[in-house]
Amino acid sequence: MDRLQRQFRVIHPFHPRSNHTFALVGYRRSWGHESVDGLDAEGKLFTVPLSWTDAAEEDPFRALSRGRSYGHVRELLRLAELLEDVGR
Repeated sequence: MDRLQRQFRVIHPFHPRSNHTFALVGYRRSWGHESVDGLDAEGKLFTVPLSWTDAAEEDPFRALSRGRSYGHVRELLRLAELLEDVGR
């Protein structure tokens, strides 16, 4: 949050404003949650969690572990099938 930014992009894949860039109004912390205030295309103020934007610093664990998961969905589904067979 120490970086000086004038805009931010919503990166949460399920947010309706995902992949859109907005003017940054400010950062806020309320009840331990960090959020970002932005202006939409009509100039209306909205707030979104900081972690759902590119204005947040990347989580170090996610950066280091990217692409190296041992439990991919396909393998986890197969494991569930095997465990189900063992239980019969």
